[in-house]
Amino acid sequence: MNSTDKKIAETLAKFGEPMAGNIWRVQGTAVIYHKALERIAAHAKIQFDPPTIVRAERDEAVIMVTGRMNERLEWSIGEALIGVNYRVSGKQAAYVYAMAEKRAKDRVILKLIELHGLVYSEEEADEFKQARPGQAEVQAPEVPNTTVEVVAPGPAVEAELKQKITKAKSINSVTDLMLHADTQKILNDLPEGIRDEIRDFAKARLVELGWPSKKAA
Repeated sequence: MNSTDKKIAETLAKFGEPMAGNIWRVQGTAVIYHKALERIAAHAKIQFDPPTIVRAERDEAVIMVTGRMNERLEWSIGEALIGVNYRVSGKQAAYVYAMAEKRAKDRVILKLIELHGLVYSEEEADEFKQARPGQAEVQAPEVPNTTVEVVAPGPAVEAELKQKITKAKSINSVTDLMLHADTQKILNDLPEGIRDEIRDFAKARLVELGWPSKKAA
């Protein structure tokens, strides 16, 4: 694990979130789920001031958001412009204000937990969302002697993956398994509820093995 990944893993662990299942990479850039940042904000009791509308157009919204965590204060701007940095297709509705707010809040959260510049929210760019695990090729760490068979999603897949998690003998083994591209493809094909259940199962196994710990991270 390189120094950047170690910093990410240690920081997420402070807020009860493992790196496995929350982070993936797009061309070397670490990306985190918006839902994970929301959980971190709740855990850290981050408070947001009412947003400031900087620009309001039919197809564009620019919003400034300020957040506070203990004695720290950070602010950031969220922008969404249809056809430029916010794309919609077909009959999909465009919510420029909601997207601008999401981006601003996610940036503030990352600043407050000191991961800004190291990790980006999935809402930051369409490319990140399009390259979510299972939707495009994911850069996965090299995992020696780790094989995950891709089979049709279902109860058998869930049981097999949980068995692999249980058999993992170290924190790094669980993390490598969950970050592996094949595992990500399997998770992406499962219903969200089952996917979250497996993620929680992996987290429980990490805790069982002594996570979080600086040595393991």
